[in-house]
Amino acid sequence: MHILAFGASNSLNSINQSFAEYVASQFNSVHVDVLRLYDYDLPLYSPEREKLGFPALVGQFMEHVAQADLIVLSLAEHNGSYTAAFKNLFDWCSRYKQKTFEDKSFFLLATSPGGRGGQGVLQAALDRFPRHDAKVLDSFSLPNFGENFSPEQGILDPSLRASLEEKIQRVNALVAS
Repeated sequence: MHILAFGASNSLNSINQSFAEYVASQFNSVHVDVLRLYDYDLPLYSPEREKLGFPALVGQFMEHVAQADLIVLSLAEHNGSYTAAFKNLFDWCSRYKQKTFEDKSFFLLATSPGGRGGQGVLQAALDRFPRHDAKVLDSFSLPNFGENFSPEQGILDPSLRASLEEKIQRVNALVAS
């Protein structure tokens, strides 16, 4: 299985990047490509800029999507929605190809320092992504990232850890079938 993993934040110290990489590493017998949204610094989308042509980075990103069997995406939340950097990449990609995700399987994640764990942005993606041909297999929200996650130990809360492990097994079985 080929997994594409990234966090939907352009912060160099993104907790969502760390979380996406951690979750992707929990799948067995896989090849994981890790992308950093920071590396996809694109001009702000506008119809006028589109007329000038698509930035090469858009095509490169879409090639990574095309090669993946599963996309593990952890969504950062800014003011209840996508980060500006992710929304801009998504806007460019949806103009590049309307059915942006071409029936790709997704495991959508979100985390935040707060108690809601990015549930607002996760809900927005659960609603929007299928309209762009994403096959969302499951989702998981991790609240209070600093209290519930350790890079060395993973998820610290036993019930949250068990829930994530169950979802990973489910997603793995769905992708393998």
